[in-house]
Amino acid sequence: MNEIELCLSEMQAFFQNGNTLSIAWRKEQLKKLKDGIRSYEKQILNALYEDLGKTDFEGFASELGIVYTELDEHLKHLDAWAAKQRVRSSLLSFPSKSYTIAQPLGIVLIMSPWNYPFQLTIVPLISAIAAGNCVILKPSRYSSHTALVIEEMLSKLFYSNHVATFQGGAEMNQELLKHRYDHIFFTGSPQVGKLVMESAARHITPVTLELGGKSPVIVASDADIGLAARRIIWGK
Repeated sequence: MNEIELCLSEMQAFFQNGNTLSIAWRKEQLKKLKDGIRSYEKQILNALYEDLGKTDFEGFASELGIVYTELDEHLKHLDAWAAKQRVRSSLLSFPSKSYTIAQPLGIVLIMSPWNYPFQLTIVPLISAIAAGNCVILKPSRYSSHTALVIEEMLSKLFYSNHVATFQGGAEMNQELLKHRYDHIFFTGSPQVGKLVMESAARHITPVTLELGGKSPVIVASDADIGLAARRIIWGK
């Protein structure tokens, strides 16, 4: 059994035992992550400078600050997002009461890009942890300093059967995509995004693809952006 298979096997056992279901436990993991980022803040900023030439100000404004905001938002709203939601029953089930219940998906693969290597790795991780999932992270090899700091930090914060990081280039991407996940979150080029979707389709795995290029959208004034995001992450 190779390293990826062993990691997936341990994560499946950890998840199936119900370890991630407690909302209180998920909050503890988010708080642990926030404290860990604060303790690694200087190393993260130094790595962002080495990889991309970002000053401390730019690194905080475009990466760390956004991550802290996401952590605070998830800690503030997690109880409401995870709560049982009353919905209208159909006439066929009258008299009855109906609800939707948010359930974690299982194991999530997050593949992040080089241009915002900390933010676009950790923000999806925050949502995945908050929703009660186990996570395999694959940072970009083109931002190697940041990727190594992320791996070191997360290995100290989380057990590998909950959050694990794999390093490497295209070969590692291909190896990771051979396996089945419960969701794949990919940020990168359309060319690689097609390969991710093709691999996911073999297992009928849902994907979130944030691909490069100009993608103009029209957002109506009454659109509930938060609800749309929760439907993607929470499957609601």
